Amino acid sequence: MVNENVLRTPDERFVGLPGYDYRPHYIDTLPGFEGLRVHYVDEGPADAGSIVLCLHGQPTWSYLYRKMIPVFVEAGQRVIVPDLLGFGRSDKPEDDSIYTFSRHRDMLLAFIREVIDTAREDQLVTLVVQDWGGLLGLTLPMEFNQLFTHLLIMNTSLGTGDVPLGKGFEEWRAYSNSRPDLDIAALMKRGEPTLTDAEAQAYAAPYPNLRYKAGVRRFPNLVPDHLNADGAEISRRARDWWRDEWQGRSFMAVGMKDPVLGPPVMKNVRKLIRGCPEPLEVPDAGHFVQEHGEVVAREALKVLFPV
Repeated sequence: MVNENVLRTPDERFVGLPGYDYRPHYIDTLPGFEGLRVHYVDEGPADAGSIVLCLHGQPTWSYLYRKMIPVFVEAGQRVIVPDLLGFGRSDKPEDDSIYTFSRHRDMLLAFIREVIDTAREDQLVTLVVQDWGGLLGLTLPMEFNQLFTHLLIMNTSLGTGDVPLGKGFEEWRAYSNSRPDLDIAALMKRGEPTLTDAEAQAYAAPYPNLRYKAGVRRFPNLVPDHLNADGAEISRRARDWWRDEWQGRSFMAVGMKDPVLGPPVMKNVRKLIRGCPEPLEVPDAGHFVQEHGEVVAREALKVLFPV
């Protein structure tokens, strides 16, 4: 425990997780979030001219990208994967009211400014998003003048508040709200049956008990579902920016078995991204496309960085 309102998952819970032996990095001086420790993976050359920023969703954490990180590093890129506050190895405030769209967006903006040299002109930065990584992450590039040059997008959307969230999401939100102590390992196994029991349990490692799951509980209720919802206006701005101003290369991969953010949603998302090519369809993937990440990463590199 960090203080009476913030929890920190014991380090021993992260020992021996299959496929995840990355050295932890921490920052606790983010402006506006001083004292809250944010964890991130930082692999590859520190001075690389090409950076890959991978953003996870709910209820996952940086473990989600364990299969993609080596592919990007092998290509000579620096790979940065933060854990959102409330998730993974980052600190976990217990107060549900801490978890808002705007607050987590502000955390990511502060993180980028602290960890990436945003003034360096000769670098390429790829944004990789899925689930909440996209809901939040797709609103970020417009705040940085030409910092982001590439996009890899998987099953996600923008929370503009002017489009129905759909029956699948409503059912998921109701399911999550009825289970405050959500069995994360079981959920991951159901969403991605190819996971081993050890891998499914690794997703649950950051959350020893109910007290650690405030972020997991809150996030389904943070998706903007009306025009004036927190995050809706900034998401509409982002939608217009991707459609009208985005100048970079894009790559989309779609988990075809996702019942919530699957092919119909991603078809509409593709229309919003200027110049986005036809997606890579991943037939055996559900919502958590990164579990098929090696193939996705290699195909993305071919399109984003053609030789």
